[in-house]
Amino acid sequence: MGGNEWGFSGVSVTVVLPCLNEEASVGDCVAEAVKALEKAGIAGEVLVVDNNSTDRSAEVAAARGARIIRESRPGYGSALRAGIEAASGEIVVMADADLTYDLSKVAQLVAPIADGTADIVVGERLSQSSRSTMPLLHRLVGTPALSLLVRRATRGLAITDSQSGYRAFRKDAVVALGMKATGMEFASEMLIRAGRSGLRVVETSTGYRDRVGESKLNTLSDGWRHVRQILLLAPHLMLVAPGAILVAIGVALVAVGFIAPSGLSVGSLRWQPTFISGILLVVGVQAMIAGFILSERQRAVFGVSAQHVRRRMSLPSICLVIGVVLGVVGIGIDVGLFADWLGAGHSFLREPELSAMAQSMIIDSASLVGFGVIYPMLIRDSWERDAGPTGKDAT
Repeated sequence: MGGNEWGFSGVSVTVVLPCLNEEASVGDCVAEAVKALEKAGIAGEVLVVDNNSTDRSAEVAAARGARIIRESRPGYGSALRAGIEAASGEIVVMADADLTYDLSKVAQLVAPIADGTADIVVGERLSQSSRSTMPLLHRLVGTPALSLLVRRATRGLAITDSQSGYRAFRKDAVVALGMKATGMEFASEMLIRAGRSGLRVVETSTGYRDRVGESKLNTLSDGWRHVRQILLLAPHLMLVAPGAILVAIGVALVAVGFIAPSGLSVGSLRWQPTFISGILLVVGVQAMIAGFILSERQRAVFGVSAQHVRRRMSLPSICLVIGVVLGVVGIGIDVGLFADWLGAGHSFLREPELSAMAQSMIIDSASLVGFGVIYPMLIRDSWERDAGPTGKDAT
């Protein structure tokens, strides 16, 4: 190896390049990575994961010095997981095989891991990208929005470019995260799991170059896969909090309906919020319930202790009580309105508002009572898994 200008000692690195029909660029990527390792004095290898290529990608990569493995399961995440598992280095650098990432900067990513100051280093692209290297919509909207969601999902992980595929990390730390993603959402999953597991994640600016060949990225479908991944791993962010906001708005609109039964003036029109409020109340409660149920999946992923499970045992009881009360009140209002209708009277004021509110109460009552019955079953399963065969709490 060449001169050790970075001062690495006893560090082994595997550069993993997932590859699907990148014959025009993969050879240059391999050569650039090999040269970077030699220049920094790092013992390592370049591992190309052939993900069902139909061109000569594997042959070209092997000719330039790469080790080749094949992963038949399709998908960016599948290829990366196979490559990480097969890596011989204690530190893994992942990148793409299309020349977008400057592999001469491998040592820049590896250094914080080698000196023990980080577990994962992300190569930030946005500050040095341009219209030619990254579409404007991705640079100004898509990536910043997903990065914001990732930061919120991890409660403050300091990441500005969560979608960068140029990263270095300790192999054992990332393998222990139990990654599941098969597609582009692998990038978000790694950061969320890492952040929630307490791994140290830092960024370093590495730039971004023009791609060689045709992009495999699908903006809409891959974007949705990222959002869905964040939803599954952070239901409090994507469901519980928005649901609570919808319920609050619904309650406020109910109050407006009673205070101003003729509606609100919107220009030359009159807006009646009565039925909108009912929809918001129902949708909000449904979103919160879905979030709490998904939180059990999150609990299994991140290993919340049995003590935390016990604290949540009060939630279904509260929901049952609220559900029963809402049901009784809603049915009572409906019975009163029906009796008034039979008597051809109009003793009730705000009849439309009362009717809409009653239906919302009954629907939410059924949802909350059902949740109160089902949720304890999920909690008990979690409790038993945490306690184990000895019946002792997990720590």
